[in-house]
Amino acid sequence: MTLIKPFRALRPALGRGAEVLAPPYDVLSSAEARERAKGKPWSFLHVSKAEIDLDPAIDLHDPAVYAKASENLRRIIDAGVLVRDETPGYYVYRLTWRDRVETGFAAVASLRAYAENRIRKHELTTPVKEDDRVRQIEAVGAQTGPVMLAYPETPAIDALLARAAAGKPDIDVTADDGVRHELWPIQDEATVAELTRAADALPALYIADGHHRSAAALRVAKARAEKNGSFLAVLLPQQQMTILDYNRVLRDLNGLTPDEVLREIGRRYTIEPSDKPVRPSRPEEVGMVLGGHWLRLSLRPEIDAEAARSADPVARLPVTLLARNVIEPIFGVTDPRRDKRIEFVGGGRGLEELERLVSSGKMAVAFALHPTEMRDLMAVADAGAIMPPKSTWFEPKLADGMVSHMLD
Repeated sequence: MTLIKPFRALRPALGRGAEVLAPPYDVLSSAEARERAKGKPWSFLHVSKAEIDLDPAIDLHDPAVYAKASENLRRIIDAGVLVRDETPGYYVYRLTWRDRVETGFAAVASLRAYAENRIRKHELTTPVKEDDRVRQIEAVGAQTGPVMLAYPETPAIDALLARAAAGKPDIDVTADDGVRHELWPIQDEATVAELTRAADALPALYIADGHHRSAAALRVAKARAEKNGSFLAVLLPQQQMTILDYNRVLRDLNGLTPDEVLREIGRRYTIEPSDKPVRPSRPEEVGMVLGGHWLRLSLRPEIDAEAARSADPVARLPVTLLARNVIEPIFGVTDPRRDKRIEFVGGGRGLEELERLVSSGKMAVAFALHPTEMRDLMAVADAGAIMPPKSTWFEPKLADGMVSHMLD
């Protein structure tokens, strides 16, 4: 099987995109989704967050939730709001957010390539989240949330996509968060074949976002005894993708006073006060909110040099540098996946959110990190290593409901 192949997408009928497109299922709480979907009977949230149509007290993993998702998807299809293409193809998907433009394409990617590590991972999955995606796929008979894949810089693919997106898009929707989503189908056999060959020549693809969705797709394919299974994906050029900072906040100071915290940090970092929020300009730099003040932390040269010499790509990540030099030795948080004293704040919320959490007393201290870079993500995946939890926050997000892959 080739690395990718075309498919018959289930997508909004012409003129219905604005009624359908929704944020990814995992970026909204049930309460937020319920509010977003008010007065919007065709919103894809009725499929991806079907609990919004049931008693608010229901368990999110109750079988009734998955049954409702299936019922809602069928209702939207029967109304003609979602339609399935007759001809397999690829779909140029362009995201425009602020001054950033990302142009990729939707396809189905080989699960065999995923299992053989040609489609590479950098995160661990959790059984509960994986089970949830398996049940969702089985209930609705479709993969409805695309996995975001990065492909290495390839001008030939970029040129093909630019040519295919020269005309008016079938879907052009600017969402509430200001992200513009555009879609152009590619169903010309020659172009489809050319794009298939160009993608198949790639050394690897890299999962940026969607580890649970890809893992769940593999489980479903195995249960169905499918030898050539695939999963829904949107492939984006790595040089266009944007990773924001993924920051850390802690509930307490681990029994230390603020002065003691600063003294301990000073053994590893130089500390400078700042009269404004600190956005780190390099991996070795950290912004810190403590006692109502912003501080700029710069890793001391001898520690910085030691990290730079490491052959381990994980050791050089901003999140690792902070964990090994501050979070673990000073605050005693050694298992951030389970320790309730630490929380994570995506960069889309801004540095002001860190300041607010500390000034409100909800959190005792906050750390602003330099974003992980795409080249580092790819290096970790190439090494077969795993990133620490909450290392990457991709923006903009792909919309749910733009394209779905029906399981025939």
